[in-house]
Amino acid sequence: MTIKIGEKLPSATFKEKTADGPVETTTDALFSGKKVVLFAVPGAFTPTCSLNHLPGYLENRDAILAKGVDDIVAVNDWHVMGAWAQSSGGQGKIHFLADWDAAFTKALGLDADLSAGGLGVRSKRYSMLVEDGVVKSLNVEENPGQATVSAAAAMIEQL
Repeated sequence: MTIKIGEKLPSATFKEKTADGPVETTTDALFSGKKVVLFAVPGAFTPTCSLNHLPGYLENRDAILAKGVDDIVAVNDWHVMGAWAQSSGGQGKIHFLADWDAAFTKALGLDADLSAGGLGVRSKRYSMLVEDGVVKSLNVEENPGQATVSAAAAMIEQL
């Protein structure tokens, strides 16, 4: 069952690749007492993710933070997220976190089996606004090849 607006995020532990090695963080540390924009992608470095979804959040980072948001978080694969952060210029601007076994994604009910495309179980493309661990808005793309309802511009309108 998909998480709904007004529900609390499930507990999860993520890894973030840093210069000092992997750092673990929890949903409590990321979301408690904070206003956070979270977006997830089916596959970093895929065309829609790299050309449409992530760039909007990087380009609009300051505008999003100016609306009272404390942090922006992206979730996908472990080593890939570290490389994506570096190659996109997003390192230090967005938290690129790994949901390495899709446990968080599955607990949200936002997983998709993309095995036919060689990707396995992945996250659906979505964005959400989370305040103090509670979902305030949720924007799930119907077509994983699009980044419109989950795009940064759409999120800015919701803030």
